[in-house]
Amino acid sequence: MNFDNNVQPYFEAQASRESMGRYTAKTFGWMFAGLMVTFLVAVGGVLTGAIAYVYSIPYWYYLLLAAEVGTVIFLSARVEKMSVGMARGMFFLYAALNGIVFSAYLLIFNLAVLWMVFCITSLFFGIMALIGWFGNINFASLRPLMMGGLVFLLAYWVLAIFIDLSAFQTLICGAGIFIFLLFTAYDTKKIQAYYAYYGTMPEMAAKASIFAALQLYLDFINLFVYLVQILGRRK
Repeated sequence: MNFDNNVQPYFEAQASRESMGRYTAKTFGWMFAGLMVTFLVAVGGVLTGAIAYVYSIPYWYYLLLAAEVGTVIFLSARVEKMSVGMARGMFFLYAALNGIVFSAYLLIFNLAVLWMVFCITSLFFGIMALIGWFGNINFASLRPLMMGGLVFLLAYWVLAIFIDLSAFQTLICGAGIFIFLLFTAYDTKKIQAYYAYYGTMPEMAAKASIFAALQLYLDFINLFVYLVQILGRRK
């Protein structure tokens, strides 16, 4: 057996492997880039008046919701088979679609309140991300609770379409904040798992980074949405 030939690919893979810190920074970088796209689309839509054309489309909200859900499902199901460039494109497409939705927040809520809620969201998100990264917590045992919470929230919002459940909104928003705080820590911890599993496979590692960025992006957005419904003051 030629030992040198067998170990050479291993050491080459290790040599090309980026550090955990750099991989994590890139993942959060993609997440913040997605938030920036959402912000720019939302602000641009309001300042140019283009959002009025979108809102004039019958059932625009449901069409946009279907496009967002379809984009996330497609990216989640096909991320391993698509190219890195396409994965990034799908991520930024989702962020842009979300920007159209968030343009409504700029019209409905006071800007000072939105800025305050953004700062609070960033603080909560940062604390939970640090807990997830450094804490020795078995998130696998919490996953059934988090998934059950998601199903509960989804069921509430579906029922709210047909039934007036506004009396329970504050309670539901509190539950949503709690659930997505847990998901923030959980998804941050998963970056370590993605790095350990895909670290020696550059293309897969890049796609896993984009997928992790999407998950963190969704955690941040949902935290913001639930907080603004509790703290927001409508114009």
